[in-house]
Amino acid sequence: MATVAMYDQEKKQIGERELADTVFNTEVKEYLLHDMVRYQLAARRQGTAAVKNRSAVAGGGKKPYRQKGTGNARQGTIRAPHFVGGGVAFGPQPRSYAFKLNRKVKKAALCSALSARFQGEKIVVINDLTMDAISTKSFDQLMKRFELESVLIVIDQANPMVELSARNLRNVKVLRADGVNVYDILKYPNLVLTDSAINEIEGALEK
Repeated sequence: MATVAMYDQEKKQIGERELADTVFNTEVKEYLLHDMVRYQLAARRQGTAAVKNRSAVAGGGKKPYRQKGTGNARQGTIRAPHFVGGGVAFGPQPRSYAFKLNRKVKKAALCSALSARFQGEKIVVINDLTMDAISTKSFDQLMKRFELESVLIVIDQANPMVELSARNLRNVKVLRADGVNVYDILKYPNLVLTDSAINEIEGALEK
């Protein structure tokens, strides 16, 4: 089993934490990471771009001039795409950019992302993360103690003191274990995990 040092909030090593090889020390498959990031970003797209076609533009109900005898090309409406003020031909319409990925692919991609951080020695394990009060300054001092500037912090469950203390810090994000994802792991070069968060992650990915 892979192991990593475990610290308390004062950065004193209090032991070692074993990590499941199937989750934190698997082969890093970059194509899975690529597919998963594409999947997440595509699902975030609003897809609300829209234009009016010739049937949606106001006006143009009357034939502009008679069919024959004017010397002009025949026209049925002044709201056709080739007229100024007319509708748009083949323009964008509201759509969803989301696509499907199999559940096994999602799990394998998340394991690859976690393994990339472990193999790059970018994982810090803390036995517990607690705050007595909401304090951005105190949380910033904690990050400086561990010499972390850009970091994703994963906790096991809702903790308003921690989440609100970190909210205004630049390049710091706090996630609960059930919301950990490939995009955020790759976005932040450092990963901080609490002991109980590791149990949650391994429990979900080893099923």
